[in-house]
Amino acid sequence: MNIRDTRRSIFDFLKTLVVAFVLAQFVMISVAQAFQVEQYSMEPNLLPHDRVLVNKFIYRFRTPRAGEIVVLKPPTDPSRNYIKRVVAVSGQRVQIRANHVYVNGRMLPEGYLRVTTAGEYGPAMVPAHEVFVLGDNRGNSEDSRAFGFVPDHNLVGEAILIYWPPERVHVLR
Repeated sequence: MNIRDTRRSIFDFLKTLVVAFVLAQFVMISVAQAFQVEQYSMEPNLLPHDRVLVNKFIYRFRTPRAGEIVVLKPPTDPSRNYIKRVVAVSGQRVQIRANHVYVNGRMLPEGYLRVTTAGEYGPAMVPAHEVFVLGDNRGNSEDSRAFGFVPDHNLVGEAILIYWPPERVHVLR
């Protein structure tokens, strides 16, 4: 292999590297992004230091659905990212009473919780283009009970997968 071939190989490698970097940045900005769970507010389903992959593209095509785990920017501090569960969506009436969450008058089945939901809230109608979110660790979660409804445009995306640590890898439902 002569010098010209070596330079050409290095140039081709660098071009490939630059294209891969640009594509990766595009994917991270508009399609998917990795986030690290920082707090205990989603225990037992998400633990501090879990790393999740978030689909940032999904809400361009459809509205959020109850039960989805989302990364959001709280209305009180849009510089931060929180991860919570959507409990009620636009047009639904949400209430917390007698240690249970009710949506449209029906008790929400929440088999993913370890503890019941203390306190009282509502009833309140979720406004158009907004959601009501709660952490799964209801005793240790700053959520819609504290900062109110979350506008759809504050949703970063849907958490779809825990990818780290390896022993906790699984799809979120």
